[in-house]
Amino acid sequence: MHLFDTIEIIPYQLHFKKPARTSRSEMRNRRVYFIKSFEEKNQNLSGWGEIAPLDGLSPEGLEFHHKMDRMARKNGNKDTFKELMQFPSFRFGLESARLDLAHGGKRIWYPGSFTQGKSAIPINGLIWMGDKSSMLQQIRKKLSDGYPCLKLKIGGIDFTEELELLKYIRKEFSYDELELRLDANGSLQLDNVEEKLKKLSSFTIHSIEQPIPAGHHDHMARLCEANIIPIALDEELIGLKTSEEKVNLLKTVRPQYLIFKPSLIGGLVETKEYIMLCEKMKIDWWITSALESNVGLCILAQFCGHMGVERVQGLGTGKLFTNNIDSPLREEKGEIFMDTSTPWGELESFPGSH
Repeated sequence: MHLFDTIEIIPYQLHFKKPARTSRSEMRNRRVYFIKSFEEKNQNLSGWGEIAPLDGLSPEGLEFHHKMDRMARKNGNKDTFKELMQFPSFRFGLESARLDLAHGGKRIWYPGSFTQGKSAIPINGLIWMGDKSSMLQQIRKKLSDGYPCLKLKIGGIDFTEELELLKYIRKEFSYDELELRLDANGSLQLDNVEEKLKKLSSFTIHSIEQPIPAGHHDHMARLCEANIIPIALDEELIGLKTSEEKVNLLKTVRPQYLIFKPSLIGGLVETKEYIMLCEKMKIDWWITSALESNVGLCILAQFCGHMGVERVQGLGTGKLFTNNIDSPLREEKGEIFMDTSTPWGELESFPGSH
């Protein structure tokens, strides 16, 4: 059985309902690739996965998209397939498609109570960067929807306005009532990051994700040791390949938390390796979507269910796109769950998917 001969690649362009802003960029569209893995003796049976490189952040570059398009047109070859295996988003997609196929091609990547619709996973409400007014509007909506935790992207507007937004939230809800997480996407400057963290800490912040740019391990280690606000590493994990590299990073920096985006760090097997390291080193963690479609999001949710997570996860991204695929995944009152009475849409039925 040659795996190269048993997969299909379906390119697809997701469209954001509203531009998604971080401190790095603004996104209006999202290029992903669905992957289907077929059983050799029954080509009617297929497993689904999603390949979702995040341009500007993932190791994948423009040439990756060219290779994927060639594979989609069946103009690739076995050498192209082998080259693609080095990329984390491709490995995540292929692993997922194989898992689904192994479980009967029913969009069941990880069987269990979550997949059966018997349990739910708590998630944060994501507040995107924008002007103060638009962020305040998002905050009010998420609070009224009953989220147990809000995650605010910071670094995109004036810092004093960000402090005012946090002040508004804390006037309405105490720490016991609402957990606050921040994501700086590496936007804080090395020369004044401690000063800013001290000002932010007055609002009882659960954690801050990647406060400074990746690669400044000694500086990040000092921030983690100072623990002004607990530090969560995210972009810092992208590009690490060997177990030795991972261990060295964690021993050097000693973060309070790790955040895993399997599409960016090498797939589900790599994520499990990280989780084993976390258990050994007593580091807490959670999973966050890398803006996948409902296919990738459901894979991550089922993975979290399989791992028995209790901490709030970063999986509240299913409503971001105008043309997402229909799925049984539902998001209500700060939780996601599987509605087993709802069928999946078909990948091939997407207009413009080919």
